[in-house]
Amino acid sequence: MLVRAARGAGALVLQGPRAWLGLTQYRAASGLPRNTVVLFVPQQEAWVVERMGRFHRILDPGLNILIPVLDRIRYVQSLKEIVINVPEQSAVTLDNVTLQIDGVLYLRIMDPYKASYGVEDPEYAVTQLAQTTMRSELGKLSLDKVFRERESLNASIVDAINQASDYWGIRCLRYEIKDIHVPPRVKESMQMQVEAERRKRATVLESEGTRESAINVAEGKKQAQILASEAEKAEQINQAAGEASAVLAKAKAKAEAIRILATALTQHNGDAAASLSVAEQYVSAFSKLAKDSNTILLPSNPGDVTSMVAQAMGVYGALTKTSTTQAPSSGSDGSIRVAQRGNAGLEDELERVKLS
Repeated sequence: MLVRAARGAGALVLQGPRAWLGLTQYRAASGLPRNTVVLFVPQQEAWVVERMGRFHRILDPGLNILIPVLDRIRYVQSLKEIVINVPEQSAVTLDNVTLQIDGVLYLRIMDPYKASYGVEDPEYAVTQLAQTTMRSELGKLSLDKVFRERESLNASIVDAINQASDYWGIRCLRYEIKDIHVPPRVKESMQMQVEAERRKRATVLESEGTRESAINVAEGKKQAQILASEAEKAEQINQAAGEASAVLAKAKAKAEAIRILATALTQHNGDAAASLSVAEQYVSAFSKLAKDSNTILLPSNPGDVTSMVAQAMGVYGALTKTSTTQAPSSGSDGSIRVAQRGNAGLEDELERVKLS
């Protein structure tokens, strides 16, 4: 029969065949305090008193007075948190793997009356309940989930214990699984699975790195092509703008030259100056014959410069008279236009002379 007793300070005692439940040696060697009329109950202890074999009251910590012979201290309950080691046991998981598992149970007596009269051995009852609940909960989980969901497994065991131990005046505070032992073959399979998973993750990471590298290279080439095309576009725009500016500048220079030439032709002795210019251009063109090609066309009298100049000036005079007759104008603007038309005719004639 289970005996709970205390000596002096009075602590929870567990004697008999169930002394392996984890209680201290001091408690096992203690005895029930005697009725000395004046008793001092230590803190965090509850002494259950019976009067003439019937429950009378629970002594509070401090000074208490009892009636000799009639009153007897029947139980001494410790209100401190008690730690009980749950022995190792075997359990079968959902995927039929046998495990060896043990744990630690933390409980506290909340109602000394129920703990004394509700159950014969509350600690032993809670321990057995923890073992059966553990086997039941492990049977609902696969091996992989047992290792991942230890916290939820502990919480489920605590809830199941508290539902049953409420009538015993005991509350389970925590339950912790200490060790889980798997069979050697299962352990080897788990190790191989872990290695395969690591290799898989390494392969996936390597492929992702290769993909990211290819994407980065393609993106770099794309950006390079875009930048190169934009640079080429800007170069073409700048080149076109430069050519347009050059053409415009040449046109403005040519217009200015024509205007100056027309002004000079309207002045005194302008015809003589034009004749001199035509003669110089004829001599320059004659000196360049047969330099670009072996096939040349010469007039009948290439050495007669005077006749060639006279012919060119005749054409210039005819163009000037025609322009004056068809479009007479007043002032210098009319003279400039006549000179420009005459100059154009003169240039055409010179070009024809060069070709001939």
